[in-house]
Amino acid sequence: MSTTPEPEPRAPRPALVFDDPLDQQTSDDTDRGWGERPEGDSAADLKRFLDEKPPHHL
Repeated sequence: MSTTPEPEPRAPRPALVFDDPLDQQTSDDTDRGWGERPEGDSAADLKRFLDEKPPHHL
């Protein structure tokens, strides 16, 4: 009878991916990645205009 503890199972290692990274779409390839907002009403457009207006344009 041995008193050595049983080894704990190891977590699986992440697989290596050898795909071409330029084939995958990034967030910069979409309008949302460039800060575009979803379509909205005119009140939302006015709010966006006022939020993004530089302080020297008041």
